Amino acid sequence: MDVTLIIIIKMQSSNIDRQLIIDLTQMIDQHNPIAQSFRRVREFHENHPSQMFSLKLFSQRERDRRVYNYPSCDEVAALVVGDFDSSDTGRDVIVKSATGQLQRIYETHALYWPLQYPLLFPYGEDGYQLGIPYRDIQDINVAGRRTRVSMREFIYFRLQMREDEDSIIHKSRRLFQQFVVDSFSMIESQRLYEIRKKHSTIRGEVLQGIEEAMRRGDTEASSIGTRVILPSSFTGGKRYMFNNCQDAMAICKHFGYPDLFLTLTCNPNWPEFQRYINRDQVPIADRPDIACRVFHAKMKCLLNDLKNDVFFGPLNAGMYTIEFQKRGLPHAHILLWLDGRNRLQNIEIVDELICAELPNPMKFSHLYSVVSKYMIHGPCGRVRPTSPCMKDGRCSKFYPKQFVNYTSFDEDGYPIYKRRDIGVTVKSHGVDLDNRFVVPYNPLLLMKYQAHINLEFCNKSNVIKYLFKYINKGPDRVTATISHSTETTHSFEVVDEIKQYYDCRYLSPCESMWRIFAYEIHHRWPPVQRLRFHLPNQQHVVFDDHDTIGSVLIRNRDLMTMFTAWMMANRTYVEGRTLTYVEFPSKFVYDLQSRQ
Repeated sequence: MDVTLIIIIKMQSSNIDRQLIIDLTQMIDQHNPIAQSFRRVREFHENHPSQMFSLKLFSQRERDRRVYNYPSCDEVAALVVGDFDSSDTGRDVIVKSATGQLQRIYETHALYWPLQYPLLFPYGEDGYQLGIPYRDIQDINVAGRRTRVSMREFIYFRLQMREDEDSIIHKSRRLFQQFVVDSFSMIESQRLYEIRKKHSTIRGEVLQGIEEAMRRGDTEASSIGTRVILPSSFTGGKRYMFNNCQDAMAICKHFGYPDLFLTLTCNPNWPEFQRYINRDQVPIADRPDIACRVFHAKMKCLLNDLKNDVFFGPLNAGMYTIEFQKRGLPHAHILLWLDGRNRLQNIEIVDELICAELPNPMKFSHLYSVVSKYMIHGPCGRVRPTSPCMKDGRCSKFYPKQFVNYTSFDEDGYPIYKRRDIGVTVKSHGVDLDNRFVVPYNPLLLMKYQAHINLEFCNKSNVIKYLFKYINKGPDRVTATISHSTETTHSFEVVDEIKQYYDCRYLSPCESMWRIFAYEIHHRWPPVQRLRFHLPNQQHVVFDDHDTIGSVLIRNRDLMTMFTAWMMANRTYVEGRTLTYVEFPSKFVYDLQSRQ
């Protein structure tokens, strides 16, 4: 059947531009070798309806595709006539007769991208495939270093903007958003697949449990311990988030409670964004790559200012997390520990750093304009009950606040900032808003970064755990434990942490792009050394399913741990005897290879 007729029939009740679809289809038919191969399959089936056949699309390349392209002419079409052998290897995409079963295209197939996004790759260009070597691989002699391009590196390279390239991908707007999310989900899937493959036989148990199994007469290591699936090094995983929260608590233990809680929100009206919008006529929401690059640059500048004492004086420590949630552009939550000489010890210092009032428009016209633009909440409440912040008839952020003449703290340690009734207002959505609707801010920070920058005082004990939980809470959706018991001689809990991670994941285009660029989503300074401790014979041991219990014991019974190495160091180094386990890393370094 003619392609044009097929399109007309399928679009009888559609409002889509029929001629545009016809032109796109003809363009792909003319220039895309994959589409040409599928078209010949259809024609072959129409001419030989009773003949069994299949089409093979090869993922592995034995020759350079830039030199040896896919055959496009009829006489070398990749048609295999005869019975289909499902055991044939290297076959990822199969087109069978009309009654045949559809086969999956894996994301590691070189043709996944051109088949999934034919408009982005109209010439059928290859996507990622396993085994792409680095250039000048003969110069890589470092033991353990990768010699092959990872999926993230390939996608990162492919998404770069180049002056000599008119990129279709970056101009495809909503399709670009889908492509970015799909690309990062491919990266995550590949990482989790490698973890599952590597850790499918890895288990963990305390040494005493292994010894007890030995005394019972057990011989197989697969009968003891629990499965170890998602390691703490996997970004966003359960152990990763837990360890970050513990690191935050360790900094708090050393330096005391943090003083300031700062939230920086990405501003779509930053001049850096406007340059691209005016040039390419593409909304910033459709360019998550630019949004992430600009916000990352702003974060680097802000951290440099903070570490160089620009706004709050010397800092002892700090940490931040980048969030995306389901609101589009990124934002950062930052905790800061001020140096002891500059800590917020009284109300006057709080008032010097944090303001919750509109400035005098006559004296500070520019600051008034910026505060009015970025730091006003609402209107909400009775004057605008349809505001997004309204829950059950009340503002979820507790605006409007009350007028107060002096800053103070409530019984729970939360600050009540000075908000005087001085008659200064700003009009928003036709409503005059006063100081009761001002979000707390620092004037110097706000003037420099021209964005919503909320600054809060937080040096009280009963708000610390909330803040740490908030900045380390991970993805939007809460994870849940998935487990079952097997009715065997030795029942044990099986937790599929990879499935758990999949089930609770929400990916936005900006988060996907941020992770493709390998930007940090958590950062802290100074660094934290994670110390392990245990009771005698209670150290955690990792082993393989196929090991015997005896071999596991032989390997680990006399093996030093970080905790026992600290005890041995106290015997060796006199200067270490005055240091606690927690203080030891400030003077000594633990070598993992020698376990000393």
